[in-house]
Amino acid sequence: MPRLEGQCWSCSCTRVRHKGGVKGTVWLASKVGEAMSWVNSLLNLACEALGSHRAQSLMQRSLVLFIVGTFLALILNLLQIQRNVTLFPEEVIPTIFSSAWWLPPCCGTAAAVVGLLYPCIDSHLGEPHKFKREWASVMRCIAVFVGINHASAKLDFANNMQLSLTLAALSLGLWWTFDRSRSGLGLGITIAFLATLITQFLVYNGVYQYTSPDFLYIRSWLPCIFFSGGVTVGNIGRQLAMGIPEKTHKD
Repeated sequence: MPRLEGQCWSCSCTRVRHKGGVKGTVWLASKVGEAMSWVNSLLNLACEALGSHRAQSLMQRSLVLFIVGTFLALILNLLQIQRNVTLFPEEVIPTIFSSAWWLPPCCGTAAAVVGLLYPCIDSHLGEPHKFKREWASVMRCIAVFVGINHASAKLDFANNMQLSLTLAALSLGLWWTFDRSRSGLGLGITIAFLATLITQFLVYNGVYQYTSPDFLYIRSWLPCIFFSGGVTVGNIGRQLAMGIPEKTHKD
């Protein structure tokens, strides 16, 4: 009988220990679950904060690019109008810069799109642009672009073809001096092509016109202006995006 009692006592102790172990495991599992949910909530908050920061940065860069594009459109279009290169209909209400009301916001919107596209393409290709990444270089690029546009309105050549070749050389020189990237060259050519098509369409429909057109309805040097403008706005967009980490290329 004592043996039987001893066996029963040991069996009951084993059950108690087993129940205690199960309770401990359940408690530990619940604590681990709470910790995991706490970590998950922290990660969600971090992702939301990061997303809001990126959205805020995107809006700020878009606004700056829009303002820069609008200002350049007003100044550069004034040069073209003073030299009677571009002519707007008489019913267009003149502003302080004698420009059509729709031109500055359209150019500002285009500048915002192009300026955001350049760093996006760089990141997508895994080739971050690091050549002359400082604001002094960007300001010099803007000055050269304004000079090219000024030359298109002020310089007198024997024919438009000579002027076009000169501006083409200056535009390529601007890209080589301040960009030198394959993505910049490709985007500049694409922007020049699309902008020329849109301008041809606007002139064809009588929105405005060019004096002495020699390339269908426009001047033959206009694609050079669009190319250099795309490179310039792209440099501004790249400089504004310098605070955002870029994807590096890995072979």
